[in-house]
Amino acid sequence: MNTQEKYKKYVNTAFVKAVEPIVVDRAKGSTYYDEEGKPFIDCFAGISVTNSGHGNERVLAAAKSQMDKLVHCCSYVYHVKPVGDLAETLARITPGRLNKSFFGNGGAEAIEGAIRLAKRYTNKSESIALTQSFHGRTYATLSLTGNAGRKLGGGPYMPGVAFAPSPNCYRCPFKIYDSEKCDMACAQYLDDVIRCHTSQDVAFFISEPIMGEGGIIVPPKNYFKTIKEICEKYGVLFIADEVQSGFCRTGKMFAIEHFDVEPDIMTMAKGIAGGFPLSCFIARDEIADAFQPGDHLSTFGGNPVSCAASLANIEFMEQETLAEQAEAKGEILKKALAEINPKDVVIGEIRGKGLMIGMELVEDAQTKEPATAKAAGIRAALREQGVLIGVGGGFGNVLRLQPPLTISPEELDTVVAKMKAIMA
Repeated sequence: MNTQEKYKKYVNTAFVKAVEPIVVDRAKGSTYYDEEGKPFIDCFAGISVTNSGHGNERVLAAAKSQMDKLVHCCSYVYHVKPVGDLAETLARITPGRLNKSFFGNGGAEAIEGAIRLAKRYTNKSESIALTQSFHGRTYATLSLTGNAGRKLGGGPYMPGVAFAPSPNCYRCPFKIYDSEKCDMACAQYLDDVIRCHTSQDVAFFISEPIMGEGGIIVPPKNYFKTIKEICEKYGVLFIADEVQSGFCRTGKMFAIEHFDVEPDIMTMAKGIAGGFPLSCFIARDEIADAFQPGDHLSTFGGNPVSCAASLANIEFMEQETLAEQAEAKGEILKKALAEINPKDVVIGEIRGKGLMIGMELVEDAQTKEPATAKAAGIRAALREQGVLIGVGGGFGNVLRLQPPLTISPEELDTVVAKMKAIMA
């Protein structure tokens, strides 16, 4: 029985439409290799995880060195050097006054902890998230997720959650489609949500600075400034979910830096440790100190090996200026994608920052009918040509390009050339 057959028989993958029909044997840089040695250019990076490239030698060396000394002791019972060092580093590289970290294993766990901390600090119970958002697949994080397709069959969800409209100018819920003329209507509507959709006992507002699963949605420049003003008016904390957009992905260390706003709490995971499981939420001192003994814990959170890998990963990012690389490569890639002239589908919009890019495909430029089947077909055709991309968005019609940030210009040229040939 081969690996694909074992997956069908023993691995529960019912939650995805289909597992890609390749068996990944190894990876290096921006390339996967299957069991026969066939290469695939990776343009998804394990959903924005391997930002520093697959098999990064500095990250692996740090992890191996730590394995020889200590793998686990529960870093919330004992002091462990890599944990303290990483917390210090995160306090340095995160925006504003964010200072104290709590470590977990995955993005959903980080958001669960941030939720708990926000409620503990404010002594309030309600929350507000965005339509088209995605925050995880646990009970609380799905409750905050504004995508019905991710929530089917799991309700009823956590009470006390209201939703504000997402800042998606291409599919503007107010039908304005121009951020220069709308006076930040989607952001201003948060005031109405607090006054009319809640009992005004709101602990926090949570948003991805750039929405990943929602289809790489980039808010207008002043969106979060307006949001923060309204949050402060009502004593609501702002949680920035940087799980997918963090660690140089968008051309900044963290995507919220594009908007000149300081979050009260920030969550991170995915790109934090170069592929090793680790997550974190970080807050200002007075907020973090709201936790009381027994409020929160994570058995494997702050694993020494993952923390050592993360330290090496961040050092690599800074020394190799990965944020600047991502910004420059992303601009070149977006321009090249804009030159594609598809035959049987319309490119509705190309958007993103850095190497977090989405191409929304529609059947008609006027109706904006989602070209879901064609997006899936292009993804499959690219796979056959040795290129792996993602597909997302609320309608499954957005091609997602989120490669390792170390990808070479030549590899990006190859990706664009193959996309152009397939779509033409």
